[in-house]
Amino acid sequence: MSSSMSETILQVRDLHTQFFTDDGVIKAVDGISFDIARGEVLGLVGESGCGKSVTSLSVLRLVSAPGRITQGQILWKERDLAQFSEAQMRAIRGNEISMIFQEPMTSLDPLYTVGQQIGEALKLHQNLQGQAARQKAIEVLRDVGIDDAQRVDAYPHQLSGGMRQRVMIAIAISCNPDLLIADEPTTALDVTVQARILDLLRAMRRKRDMAILLITHNMGLVAEMCDRVAVMHSGIIVEQAPVEELFARPRHPYTKGLLKAIPTLTSAPKTPLSTVSWEPTEQERAASHLVEVGDAHFVSAWAV
Repeated sequence: MSSSMSETILQVRDLHTQFFTDDGVIKAVDGISFDIARGEVLGLVGESGCGKSVTSLSVLRLVSAPGRITQGQILWKERDLAQFSEAQMRAIRGNEISMIFQEPMTSLDPLYTVGQQIGEALKLHQNLQGQAARQKAIEVLRDVGIDDAQRVDAYPHQLSGGMRQRVMIAIAISCNPDLLIADEPTTALDVTVQARILDLLRAMRRKRDMAILLITHNMGLVAEMCDRVAVMHSGIIVEQAPVEELFARPRHPYTKGLLKAIPTLTSAPKTPLSTVSWEPTEQERAASHLVEVGDAHFVSAWAV
């Protein structure tokens, strides 16, 4: 855990993101609040469709029509990104806040080499071009464990799934951001490659004192990576706590259901995730960001 984690760099307050469709308004994010400190790893967890990815896109102001942020503040180092112009946001994205998307094969451009795609970020935010950008791209690739300098000239289809994910991380960290948003960073990777990617993220965090917002449905991943965890359901955050506290003493029925759904080494899940059902009360919706945690104890959470 970073010694500078007392410095809060991101504060999300009463965030609402809605999608206006022909069938009505979809409240994808319905009044959530959370903080992230420098060097901290916050896990945002919940089932598919609960609003996790829309939350991350809202932070970066990347929600596209018919969706839009309708209410709330996104305070980045005390500046409200919700009020920023698109030009101001372009200076933030990739430079101060970066994101790793779920599928590197669809996120990487097949028409450009790895070096060219890293170089684009360096040109935009670091004013590096030509040989200087190429050399920096090689250095960043080495930082993520791709030591072969010739890989800088490879196209995405010439790389394995694990290497493509490493390239995505290289692009994301190339400008030394203070916050990395990782949206399901190990999805579709085999177990061995997953472990390497997690080791890489931990190393990048230590080396750069970088905060991480880890978006996942994998509670085992949360137990291994995170300092704190926020549990999301139906667009709201139902519980927040240090990871040890949440695994030892979950308070909300939905959180308890998620933890019961985790398979152990010797058994199937105690509760199928599809049977975990809970609907928030109006009081919970109104106060979903208010959490009190104390007397935290460590508990082993290796239940994957």
